[in-house]
Amino acid sequence: MSSSIRKVKTTDLELKDRLVSINRVTKVTKGGRHFSFAAIVVVGNENGIVGYGLGKANEVTTAIAKGVEDAKKNLIKVPVFKGTVPHEQVSKFGGAQVFLKPASGGTGVKAGGAMRAVLESVGIKDVLAKSKGSSNPHNLVKATMVALLEMRDAYTISNQRGIPMDKVFNG
Repeated sequence: MSSSIRKVKTTDLELKDRLVSINRVTKVTKGGRHFSFAAIVVVGNENGIVGYGLGKANEVTTAIAKGVEDAKKNLIKVPVFKGTVPHEQVSKFGGAQVFLKPASGGTGVKAGGAMRAVLESVGIKDVLAKSKGSSNPHNLVKATMVALLEMRDAYTISNQRGIPMDKVFNG
């Protein structure tokens, strides 16, 4: 199954950034240890648009700023249906596997750390999510983004199949 990538322009969007994780990286040289930082950041407008980025620098604040700039370059549009995901979705990236399931109103975001940041940045209010396999934040964020990118709403399905909206559900 191939999914079309839905890129978004960054002009006049109110994006909020969330820090997923900071990793201190050490390089051992002849002169001793050299520390630098890698930060994973998720940005979104909490209304269906989300992106993630990785920033690396010698200081934490610079790494976060670089991550935000990288995330703004990788924004995608995600279908959100009544505050939840349109359908169940399983996705995998590296060793991380994620499972997203729609939930009724008032359930909240039932998801772990890295997945929670992505889902809240999209604007999903009610979802049941499970991560299996690796708990590496890099791969969890990427697997969640792949799962959200593969989501299709009823309008998209009707356009792809060339049938009216009422036939999508009663077909």
